[in-house]
Amino acid sequence: MPKLLKRTALILLGLVVIGFAGIYFMKQNTKKHSPEETITHTAKDATFSVFYNRPYKNNREIFGDLVPYNEVWRTGANEPTTFTTDKDVLVDGTILKAGTYSLWTIPNPKSWKVIFNTKEYDWGVHMDGTSKRDATYDALVVEVPTQPLLNIVEQFSIYFENANDFTILYLAWDRTAIAIPIKL
Repeated sequence: MPKLLKRTALILLGLVVIGFAGIYFMKQNTKKHSPEETITHTAKDATFSVFYNRPYKNNREIFGDLVPYNEVWRTGANEPTTFTTDKDVLVDGTILKAGTYSLWTIPNPKSWKVIFNTKEYDWGVHMDGTSKRDATYDALVVEVPTQPLLNIVEQFSIYFENANDFTILYLAWDRTAIAIPIKL
């Protein structure tokens, strides 16, 4: 009996190790196609940072197809994008407390909803492809208009720019961009 128990334990341990190695390999393999990036921006006395994964267009139809309209998107690939601010700020006129938020969006042709969610998620979607976002943790939802771009943005990009008393958080991909105004 002890011999059978040892074999069973070794087999289970082997399966667990293979499972973790498979998940690690899958995450590393997907990151090749959508590399990670962290951007940091300082404006006045506030520091903002965004961590996200940057998928490529690769001749695909992005908005309305790969990223469906009127559905929650993890705003990038792999893990959800995170937004961190070390100061309380106004996002499109509404207060957002200092902290780290997962950043979700609901794209539509003329405007996007931008969602700052207090919960951290290990991966952006369930196995069936649906969003893992839990709306009960939404700290702030704003809606901003889309801006058509003349040139194609091949790789999903997030960046900051200073404009008068505002910092603008831009999200751009394919021929679409949005601008999220942030004020201290």
